[in-house]
Amino acid sequence: RVVKLMMVGLLLILLLLVIRALLLPGAGAGVRFYLVPDWGKFSEVGLFSVCNAAMNQAFFALSVGIGAMTIFGSYQPKNRSLTGEALWILVLDTFVGIMAGLIIFPACFAFGVEPGAGPGLVFVTLPNIFNSMGGGRLWGTLFFIFLAFASLSTVIAVFENIISYSADVWGMPRRRATALHAGAMWLLSLPCALGFNLLSFVQPLGAGSSILDFEDFLISNNILPLGGLLFLLFCCLRRGWGWDNFLAEVDQGVGLRFPRWLRGYLTWVLPCLILLLFVAGYVDKFWKN
Repeated sequence: RVVKLMMVGLLLILLLLVIRALLLPGAGAGVRFYLVPDWGKFSEVGLFSVCNAAMNQAFFALSVGIGAMTIFGSYQPKNRSLTGEALWILVLDTFVGIMAGLIIFPACFAFGVEPGAGPGLVFVTLPNIFNSMGGGRLWGTLFFIFLAFASLSTVIAVFENIISYSADVWGMPRRRATALHAGAMWLLSLPCALGFNLLSFVQPLGAGSSILDFEDFLISNNILPLGGLLFLLFCCLRRGWGWDNFLAEVDQGVGLRFPRWLRGYLTWVLPCLILLLFVAGYVDKFWKN
């Protein structure tokens, strides 16, 4: 319940930030940069590169390929259809993504920040917006507290898979499994954290890269799409769960029913698209460069 209240609070603050960002001087240029396609850049980068980046972002945002959505679905009550819940996730994720863009990019142009600076933009542009607001220190504090809880919920979702597996398959008590995996998470996070200082000489993807870049490539470009492909084939093919068993599960409870006419697309077309974009991502990263 506390996490739900935090998420609602975060959404309300995001709406407030959108309004404030759109009222900043020069915000219009940021909105155009964000929403108006640059076909010249599109042609320069290439169709497959753009589609591969979009696919990786979709898998990363929803954590489909590593089972985070699976663990959420396993705790859903049987009186709600999984199709309806999946649609809600799609709508809310898209809504939050659009709002984030309407905050970040207008603020970049208003405060002279490079819009291609990467994930760190949230810690550059947002403090500038808060500083320009009345009571900005209070709103900024609340925002980053809520953001921390949102991040914590993501960590819980990812590691609940490992903890549940340890409890169900190995018979390990949950407290012991939590302590064990928390320690392992801390140890495995050290190379990434040290990659910007003590281990900065390690450049696994070439000059200028870091351990974080390698880990991001390993997860976003490999594990997530291939994991998503594995889930897809498991649900559609007879050697896996099978289409009929999949439909029986997702159509339980009240809500939307899964479209049966998508069977051919999900079984044959979508796996080929994922594999094509996966290979195109490797070509773009290692062959073109």
